[in-house]
Amino acid sequence: MQNANRVTWMAWCYAVTIFVSAFLVFQVQPIISKTILPWFGGSPAVWTTCMLFFQVVLFAGYVYAHLLTRLPTSIQGSLHLLLVMVSLWVLPLCPDTSWKPSSAQDPTVRILGLLLLNVGLPYFLLSATGPLIQAWFSRSCKGRSPYRLYALSNVGSLAALLTYPFLLEPVLTTNQQGRAWSVGFCVFVLFCGCCVMNVWRLRSASKAFSDGRHPEPVGNLASRDLQATSGMVPVWSQRAIWLGLPCLASIMLLATTNHVCQDVAVIPFLWVLPLSLYLLSFILTFDSDRWYSRRVCGWLVLLIIATSSVFSMIGYLP
Repeated sequence: MQNANRVTWMAWCYAVTIFVSAFLVFQVQPIISKTILPWFGGSPAVWTTCMLFFQVVLFAGYVYAHLLTRLPTSIQGSLHLLLVMVSLWVLPLCPDTSWKPSSAQDPTVRILGLLLLNVGLPYFLLSATGPLIQAWFSRSCKGRSPYRLYALSNVGSLAALLTYPFLLEPVLTTNQQGRAWSVGFCVFVLFCGCCVMNVWRLRSASKAFSDGRHPEPVGNLASRDLQATSGMVPVWSQRAIWLGLPCLASIMLLATTNHVCQDVAVIPFLWVLPLSLYLLSFILTFDSDRWYSRRVCGWLVLLIIATSSVFSMIGYLP
């Protein structure tokens, strides 16, 4: 009973940490983008540059999490928590006005430098938290799929995007938004510390098992089950498809957002709408199989393609 309660506590701790980290990841994008938008002329290029930065750092965070899980479990938690603590020095999230351009030059490099120094490390670590926590969850909670945590992270991201234009932006100034986000990051640090403590406890239990003092811990059993089912290695054609399809989706997201901003207006709400649909697709895909029907999804895709083609043709007609 005590072991079951401990597993339940770990699962809730992991779930809350992932939700908070995903919420902060997608709250910081409109906050920092709106803060610097007037500094660089309010053009769609500012949003595109911000999206470039966040997409690259998000991918870097996933690579970091992938490499970190190759290390011993105790080192994983210690190193990640250390970097999270170091990132507190960047706070609060309020870029200095010295970053404003003094001449009419290409702002891309300046924007990337501003983002890297003011939000780069916290965003990098928040991005890595999702896959890292899922790896810890799979090793500590036997028989529970970690993929629902990925759906939960996208719920957190979607909640952040939808609450920003309706709850946060109308009430707080940009500086207040940055400070509120910084408080949220401190809350994330506390939950992250709890997860690391669970990882250390799991490591201690595994060591006690290897010494013959205690029964085999749940995490060790889950890890053994994963090793037993990891014999099937995907071929390179499968890996290329897995990489290519998300790349196309990301390209279409950026293209759609840029098109909407150029034809309508450069406002955060129009940035949020395409991202919300993008995240909703992940939530439905990874939450459960009951959301997916091959026949229904196939017909919907054909209908959407046909509708989009008709509207595109109408747009080009005189």
